[in-house]
Order: sequence, then C-alpha cells, then structure tokens
Amino acid sequence: MAKVNKRSTLKVWGDVIFAIFLREIKSSFDDKFGLSWALISPMIMIVVMVTIRGALSGGDTHGMPVVFFVLYGVVMVQFFLGVLEKTSRSIKKNKPLYAFRQVQPISSVLAISGFELIVKFFLVVLLSAIAFLGQFEVSINDPLEMIFIVLRVWLIATSVGMLLSLASCYVPEVSKIQQLMTRPLFFLSGIFFSLQDIPQEWWPYLTWNPLLHAVELMRYAAYPAYGNAGVSEVYLDAATIVSVFFALACYQISWKQAISR
Repeated sequence: MAKVNKRSTLKVWGDVIFAIFLREIKSSFDDKFGLSWALISPMIMIVVMVTIRGALSGGDTHGMPVVFFVLYGVVMVQFFLGVLEKTSRSIKKNKPLYAFRQVQPISSVLAISGFELIVKFFLVVLLSAIAFLGQFEVSINDPLEMIFIVLRVWLIATSVGMLLSLASCYVPEVSKIQQLMTRPLFFLSGIFFSLQDIPQEWWPYLTWNPLLHAVELMRYAAYPAYGNAGVSEVYLDAATIVSVFFALACYQISWKQAISR
C-alpha cells in the first residue's frame, strides 16, 4: 500500500508561495524586454538625475558625492513604488488560483512582493559592479542599518499594496486613485532634494512621509557626515508596525468577501 506523506500547513503555504513566485518569473519574461527593463530603467533615471543635480550643486551634496546621493534616492523610491504597484494588483491577478483550497490571496501578495525584493537586490549588485569597474569611492558606514531600512520599506510597501489590492476588489476605480497618490510621492520622497535643502518651517509638511525618512536615513547610514536632521528611525519603525498591523487586520476581515466578488 502506498504511503501518503502529509505536509504541514506551513509547508503547503511555502510551496504555494514558491509556485506563484515561479509563475511571476515566467510572466515577467513574456514581455519583450523581460526583467532587463527593471534594471535598465533605474540606471537611466540615475544618470539623468545625477547630471541635473550635479550641475546645480557640483560634485558634493551635504558631505556625500552627488552620484550616491541620487542613487540611494532613486533605488529606494523605485523599490517602494515597484512593490506597491505589483502587490496592489496581486489579488486580482491570481484570482483563478483561489479555486484551489490551498491558495489564499496573501500567498500572491508575498510571492509578488518577494519577487520585487529579489529584482532590486540584483539591481544593487549590478550597480555595485558598475561602481567597482568605474573606480568610484564607495562608503558604506553601517550596512546592517541599510538592510533594516530596506526591509522596513518593503514591509510598508507590501502592506499598503495589500490594502489597495483588497480595496480594488470592491472598488475597481481604486487603481486610478492610486496613480494620483503615487505620482506626487515620487517627487516628495527626497530623490532630487535633501531635507536640509528645505527651510525648517516647511519640514512638518514633508516629514509625514515615511519614505522620505527611509531615503535620508539610508544616506546617513552610508555617509555619517550627511547627517540625519529632521528624520527619525522611531517614526519609520512606527510607520512599519502600523501599516503591517492594519493591512493584516483588514485582510483577516475581508479577504473571503474580496475574492468572491
């Protein structure tokens, strides 16, 4: 008699996430440019932004080279927006799979957001290789802190993306509102400017944005001379905890109704 191997719930969940992850890789290569565009696009933007910022402030911005000032901003903001955009479509994208009892919407969210995290990892590796070949002088004062900042940004983006993905199941027009929300965010998160460039009386209108805190803290972790004026790790931690808790709470309440619509 054949022996039936029973898998634990956690093992089944992991297998489902991995299967959706592989499905996402395959669908990414269906595009003519494939994954290459995800690597090329940030590099083009970095070159353009470095040229403009370098012409305005020279080769140095508040104690750090302009090229790295722009690089940290572009990579962090595009990482956030990429995860947010992909996860906000994740539940609807894999809706046919929910006919299988083992597949739940949160598996789609985690697989797709994890895929975006790995893509950005390879982007960082590629940029590091270019910096090495170009003989740029790279300074990374606190690499562990930089990793924690990336993980917090990933959690915030995944959480907000999950909320938008759930909301779009009830109100399809949410995607249009999302575009209106994220476009200003691109310019308000410190890609092209430092908080130190802005008069202090304007700081309260900008520092509500946790992504701005993440970008500035990333620059500070790389170049301590840059400073961390106006930003706070406590605020970034609080934003991460609140967003994750709120997303999981809303998911627990509404995921069954969302996929049945």
